[in-house]
Amino acid sequence: MSLDLASLNDGELAALSIAGRDSAFAEIMRRHREPVYRIIVGNIGNPDEALDLVQETFVSAHRALGRYEADRPMRRWLATIALNKCRDWRRRRAVRRLFAFALPLDDASIQVAEDRVLPDEEVAGREEMARVARAIAELPAALREPLVLHTLQDLSQAETAVTLSISEKAVETRIRRARARLTERLGRT
Repeated sequence: MSLDLASLNDGELAALSIAGRDSAFAEIMRRHREPVYRIIVGNIGNPDEALDLVQETFVSAHRALGRYEADRPMRRWLATIALNKCRDWRRRRAVRRLFAFALPLDDASIQVAEDRVLPDEEVAGREEMARVARAIAELPAALREPLVLHTLQDLSQAETAVTLSISEKAVETRIRRARARLTERLGRT
């Protein structure tokens, strides 16, 4: 008799996964990959890099599954891991840029990847989405993270506050400030 994994809650799936059922973790990934992707792409603004970070997030989650508390929502736990992956990505990117500027001009043998938007964004709607995503990604982390979790990920202010370890009032204030900066940057009224 096979077990219907779709009918189990996240805590039960985590327990089965720890016990060695790979299909249980596959179900966790199926349930949460889109929300995790939205968190990451909303934070870094690069859809291709976001796919890699989603993989890194689930690899880290699988390794840390023993520390997952079943009474805590899996969604918030994964959001915390995803945000940490975004922070790591930003740090790595800053280091790459530093090295790119530190290279001698005559050393053509070392190539550092440039952070560019691919030119295949031809459709106006996609261009606008890319412009908004870049603007969100350029916000300071203190404003970007609450905005992404609350607005794009649909976490409540309370859930966002718990995930970021800040007060609900701070979440509200930061979201308001983030929206004001985006309006200013994107030129909307």
